[in-house]
Amino acid sequence: MPYKLIKDFISRDLVEALEVLLEGAKQGEVTGIAFAATLRQQRFITNVAGVCYRHPSFARGIVASLDDELSGIVQGRDPNETR
Repeated sequence: MPYKLIKDFISRDLVEALEVLLEGAKQGEVTGIAFAATLRQQRFITNVAGVCYRHPSFARGIVASLDDELSGIVQGRDPNETR
């Protein structure tokens, strides 16, 4: 019986980031979230919870900051640089 290589679709850095956020939420440090998540076949979901749901104007500001950060990555700026 020949062996077949199965592609690993798990993103380890994604799992680690979500675990850190979950732990922060369990400790009360993470109080809200606004997110966009990519799914297979170029699908995505967006949602808000916690403080971000209760204060949508604040959440929009956070998302605008994320948009700025993504813009910098697209333009080749180092995301670790201070603005």
